[in-house]
Amino acid sequence: MSLKESINLKRLPKHVAIIMDGNGRWAMQRGKDRNYGHKKGVDAVREIIERAAELGIRYLTLYAFSTENWNRPWEEVEALMELMVNSLNNETKKLVDNNIILKVIGDIDRLSAEVRESLDYTLERTSKCSGMTLIVALSYSSRWEMVKAVRDISYKIKEGKIDPGNIDDKIFENYLTTRDIPDPELLIRTSGELRISNFLLWQIAYSELYFTETLWPDFGKEELYKALIEYQKRERRFGKTSEQVHEKEN
Repeated sequence: MSLKESINLKRLPKHVAIIMDGNGRWAMQRGKDRNYGHKKGVDAVREIIERAAELGIRYLTLYAFSTENWNRPWEEVEALMELMVNSLNNETKKLVDNNIILKVIGDIDRLSAEVRESLDYTLERTSKCSGMTLIVALSYSSRWEMVKAVRDISYKIKEGKIDPGNIDDKIFENYLTTRDIPDPELLIRTSGELRISNFLLWQIAYSELYFTETLWPDFGKEELYKALIEYQKRERRFGKTSEQVHEKEN
């Protein structure tokens, strides 16, 4: 029996974020190069997108490429960019057919013209969809995002459009790349690493964290279901006591 049967569809997280890790190690375990692992990782991406949309999850964020990943060997970076273009070209119709909206967060000015062109095409084609929103974090890091927000707010202060005394968390959030996206309730990281890797540091303040030893290419639907079941076992208190939470529920 599939673990899907054990999921309470009324208590799904609205937003799930995933740090997809382990492509390189998965490939090396099989005597292949890292790029082979990245290609296999695309299959896992496709399945998780489809299963999340099928369940009714409203937002899914995938950490595809960090600003630090630009420091990898150039051959691997080039291969990843080529894979990105091919994936966008191949998956755009499927995203539209499944009513999935694509959004991108990150320093996309660093991307090549070819990647930007494919990205813009997919963004435009999916812009009128109304189902799940798929957010791809591309050339993204949380420190980059927060520094950019501080810089943009500083410009507004200089122009006299923001009073520094009025700055609060809501104003700050309006200058993040995720300003129109609810914070993730669940953050998943694959491959056994127990760190956040500069991903959505502001947004995951109250997220439930789920770590699995499974390498990303092996992270299929049952692994997703397992993470959701674990999430539903947890009590989300947001600083309150258990008694306060249960009192509100009743």
